[in-house]
Amino acid sequence: MNILVINGPNLNTLGKREPSIYGNLTLDEINQQMVKYGETLDEKEIKFEFFQTNHEGEIVDKINNTQGDAIIINAAAFTHTSIAIRDAILASKIPTVEVHISNIHQREEFRRHSMISEVCVGQISGFGSNSYLLAVQAVVSIV
Repeated sequence: MNILVINGPNLNTLGKREPSIYGNLTLDEINQQMVKYGETLDEKEIKFEFFQTNHEGEIVDKINNTQGDAIIINAAAFTHTSIAIRDAILASKIPTVEVHISNIHQREEFRRHSMISEVCVGQISGFGSNSYLLAVQAVVSIV
């Protein structure tokens, strides 16, 4: 099973950016946790491709060009604004799980609406870095 993990703007600053909201782990540490967790799942051999960018068009291009079995995406700020990412997920027909470290529904009003949730198979939000591990579990169970 090939899983593309996409992380959007400012997630490259995890570990130092607002640790009271996003925790102390870096994005690389979260990625390592996902690989280790994937190794514990006996059902399928999991290969991860990790991609982070601060640029919306690069996310769209990555989704459009992926041949993976599933996508896990934390679109970060683009979650609330990007019709282009929404349309790319929809067009890909690849099962996609939306992930957020913080609970976006308990944050500022502008963060509570997701443009992509309607085209994802599910949304996992508010479990810190464990949100990513839960997304791996979800993807494995549906693909």
